[in-house]
Amino acid sequence: MSEEPNLMSSLWPPVPSGATDWLLELCGDGVTGFMPPAMPDAVWVLNAMYEHDQGPADVSYHKYHQARLADGSVLPRTVAGIDLDAVSVATGGSLGRAQHPGPGWRRLRWAELARRTGDPAVPDGLMPSYRCFPSARKEGSWPLGMIPPTEGSLDRETWNRLIAILTQHSTAGPNTRCLAYYNPLMLADIDFDNLHVRAGQLGDAEFLYDHFQAADYSPSNLWADDRSWVLCTDYDLWATKVAGSSALINALLNDPEIEAVRLPWAH
Repeated sequence: MSEEPNLMSSLWPPVPSGATDWLLELCGDGVTGFMPPAMPDAVWVLNAMYEHDQGPADVSYHKYHQARLADGSVLPRTVAGIDLDAVSVATGGSLGRAQHPGPGWRRLRWAELARRTGDPAVPDGLMPSYRCFPSARKEGSWPLGMIPPTEGSLDRETWNRLIAILTQHSTAGPNTRCLAYYNPLMLADIDFDNLHVRAGQLGDAEFLYDHFQAADYSPSNLWADDRSWVLCTDYDLWATKVAGSSALINALLNDPEIEAVRLPWAH
């Protein structure tokens, strides 16, 4: 038997779902994640996207997928007799955890893509999601030379940097007790009555990201036990809302690695 499940239970043991009661009262429904208000400040940390230095800009993921279907490289996807490839678009997007794709790829900042396309990074009144950057896509599909932000989870590099900044702004540093909630939609055994919550120390958050085997996502919510800060990564979004002190929020806005924005309509 692998030692990792035992280590996970030791470092991040399950706790009663009642640990989220205060979030339910504060935020309302948490099916896709408990979205906190400013506490007293808030900012949105954007998931990373990437661009290949030699990637084709004129070929979309959908066009590439259709070509592979035509030459037999991949098989059609059918469900209940419905040809999914005939009724859907291969966008190039993905769900869950992600990381830097490797040599030849560089991080593409949202601000850079906004300048290039003329699209706002996040349109007024919207959340950071698949609705962003319509001008970058061709009929809903991203260029093959780009990897759009993952949905419903922080990417590994952003998670690690965010945890480092949270550690600097938590009273007990890496020993800060915190709790992690995973929404029912990301778990194989969906249960809306008994919510999945674990408790651990902030210094062990990188282990939590890599070794929680029940879901291929970062937590929907992570918060300090003293409630000094709360993160929410909504299942349907490309970013994580961080609510906490103004000092924490300013540190995120000014960090050279994190890309963060204020959204007045979602503060």
